[in-house]
Amino acid sequence: MKEGRRWIVLLILFGGSIVALLVCAGLISAPARAKDKRADDKNPPAVYNPYPPGILPSNLDSEIARVLREVDVNENRAMARWHSLPPPTRTGQPPTLQNTGTEAVETLGQLMNFDKNISPGKNQACASCHMPYAGFSGPIPSVNVTMIAYPGTVHFRAGKRTAQRYTYAPFFPVLQYNEVQGLFFGGNFWDSRSTGYLLRNADAEQAQHPPVDTQEMGNPDTACVAYKLSKSKYKSLFEQVWGKGSLDIKFPPETERICATPGGAASFGGDTTPVKLRDEDRNRANEVYNHWGQSIDAYEQSVQVSAFSSKFDAFLKGNYTMTKDEMAGYQLFRGKANCNSCHLDGRGTTLKPGQTDTSMAAQANPLFTCFGSANEGLPLNPRNAFYYQTTPDSLGFTANPLGFGYRDLGLGTFLRSGFGSGPNPNASWIQNAPTVDGQMQVSSARNVALTPPQCPTTEAPGPYFQKEFFHNGYIKSLKQLVHFYNTRDVYAFNVTSGHCPPGTTERVDCWPMPEVRNNIDMTSGRLGLTDQEENQIVAFLQTLTDGFTRPYPNADTFTGTCMTGGSAATQGNEFLIPTPSLPPCAPTVCAATPTPSPSIP
Repeated sequence: MKEGRRWIVLLILFGGSIVALLVCAGLISAPARAKDKRADDKNPPAVYNPYPPGILPSNLDSEIARVLREVDVNENRAMARWHSLPPPTRTGQPPTLQNTGTEAVETLGQLMNFDKNISPGKNQACASCHMPYAGFSGPIPSVNVTMIAYPGTVHFRAGKRTAQRYTYAPFFPVLQYNEVQGLFFGGNFWDSRSTGYLLRNADAEQAQHPPVDTQEMGNPDTACVAYKLSKSKYKSLFEQVWGKGSLDIKFPPETERICATPGGAASFGGDTTPVKLRDEDRNRANEVYNHWGQSIDAYEQSVQVSAFSSKFDAFLKGNYTMTKDEMAGYQLFRGKANCNSCHLDGRGTTLKPGQTDTSMAAQANPLFTCFGSANEGLPLNPRNAFYYQTTPDSLGFTANPLGFGYRDLGLGTFLRSGFGSGPNPNASWIQNAPTVDGQMQVSSARNVALTPPQCPTTEAPGPYFQKEFFHNGYIKSLKQLVHFYNTRDVYAFNVTSGHCPPGTTERVDCWPMPEVRNNIDMTSGRLGLTDQEENQIVAFLQTLTDGFTRPYPNADTFTGTCMTGGSAATQGNEFLIPTPSLPPCAPTVCAATPTPSPSIP
């Protein structure tokens, strides 16, 4: 016993050095050494860079640092908002936080959204990928034009799709299948995998995914979020909203070290609950995690995020007169361009030539979405960082062993509980997967054009803020977006991106073939719009930007640089790269049952 105690003391005093000696001596195994490194190494993981030159932007480090400074500004504003808030009174049956309860839970969600300490590296907040000045979408222009998916807490693991806007996402219903129409409606994320099946709130469930996504905030266990909330500066606000003692959980001594290790570490061996809790504490941690999602949803539903303060809202109220081009674009949006068939404006019907809609709004706060999904036939984008993450990082994690054999089937992959998506909680939906392969959520058109005040447009020559559009970021301006809907089938070529024939210009008079040919929406693709009409639709889309009737909160925090020059029609073309010769779609994706019909090459 005395000899054993002596070894324990030596281990405590000398840590990793004595472990290394023991491994060399053959007294403990290499896996034990790996486990010890996981527990004791406080340094961040080595930079992961499997990318060919040009995928990562050259200013990525400085831009991440810029965004984190802006996150701090927003967090400080949220703290000031909290400290100026009179405490609510808990009263009544059921108990209600009287007077300031609404603002209390919204402020709690705001604090959570800008808290970078939630991530293992304390270097990634939800807002790192979703900042107010970009409509709560991607805040780094150089990422939006190069690597597409945003890097997470492990630099530089990246996700697989664009950072979707928060605004108006809380109004999407729980995912449901309409048997009469044969269509899915609701859910959150591009592939609708946040169904809301348990919380009955798709947006609250959506907020639960990024904190434990290996390529985003990267916590190895949902209990880590409960642990970090129990140590947060706003713990008392959490308990004020969700109840005294709601964070009283008996965490094991090693929790701090486990939760400082990003998910996907080989040392966890696939264990998704490495924080070992008693059943009652695990249940309480799960409840805290539900409150995490509900609080962030409260913030996203609030006027701080989903503001209904655009020119269009003022127009519906009779307090704004559209310009000639805006009104022409609106008429096209509802008529010739057929945008209104999916991005519903809540009033009127499709107009015929010579008709004028004089109807009142059927919906006073239209959301410009049908809550459904569609495959618009986007080309595969070879700039997406996800395709290149085919080798292990320093933690032994490989994000995409399929490489360019990956195809993004969107909702279809989710219904199969497939690679890169999430588990489907409804077995009756699985049979419908072939009917939705390639479909992505029809996002709200609101705030599609929201940019920082100093970069007042998304369109070149600017000064503009470079955004990315659709799930894979292939489109770089609203002009290109409308032109794609207009001419996708007019200028269709059987090539991949970067290989348009000589004499053509990609995104102008050459559209590469769709990544997924199944279930393509044929209500667009050959609309017959003129160049002027395309521009008029862009002008109308810009009326959906919040901040007209009152300033958009925290839109002033951008400290980066606007871009200038060029043309919206060819915006981003200087960053086109040739798609490599594509291997067949990996069986993990395209041979999963029920198999796609027709088969996907």
